[in-house]
Amino acid sequence: MGGALKEMGVKGLHFHDLRHTGNTLAAQSGASLADLKARVGHDSDRAALIYQHATRDADQRIADALSARVAADRKAASGKKESSAES
Repeated sequence: MGGALKEMGVKGLHFHDLRHTGNTLAAQSGASLADLKARVGHDSDRAALIYQHATRDADQRIADALSARVAADRKAASGKKESSAES
């Protein structure tokens, strides 16, 4: 890897940097803790949690998913009320 980096003019990059970036991207793409542990070969949750950085994008996706779930539950509940009123 050193030769390729030298040829590209990249200094200070290590294999572990690539591993960390790849696993952080996997976590941001939705990989579970178990998925990350399997990818990186860690037995401990603590070691795998390093790759699950909190991000604004992730926080927004979580908020959007929660909002969608609440809206779907409300819609389902209002549909049940309407059908029981018609009976």
